[in-house]
Amino acid sequence: MKFKLIDIDLIKKCPETYLLAVNDTLNVLAGKWKLPIMASLQFGKKRFKDLEKEIPKITPRMLSKELRDLEINGMVTRTVYGTYPVAVEYEFTESGKSFKKVIDAMVEWGIEHRNRVLK
Repeated sequence: MKFKLIDIDLIKKCPETYLLAVNDTLNVLAGKWKLPIMASLQFGKKRFKDLEKEIPKITPRMLSKELRDLEINGMVTRTVYGTYPVAVEYEFTESGKSFKKVIDAMVEWGIEHRNRVLK
């Protein structure tokens, strides 16, 4: 199935299309760990163990599952190096890189919200 590009302004005027786009985004990012993984990858490619250390309380099994989902959805690429022990690195695809502005907006909103709540 091919999708054609549609005008963003048109999407914003149609609640059904707008909600469909929101749901598409949520389907890619659903789950407790995907956003922390994406936030960590904002700073460049990472090895599995680095991600595991940077994201508190995530299990190796869950990290592996979430990275696989992000790879399937075209957000990250996985590179395996033939070293001993085997090294695996994850980094953003172009689609993942384009998500940076969304994470930046979330960080900005989160800081503002925290400041409002703590006043």
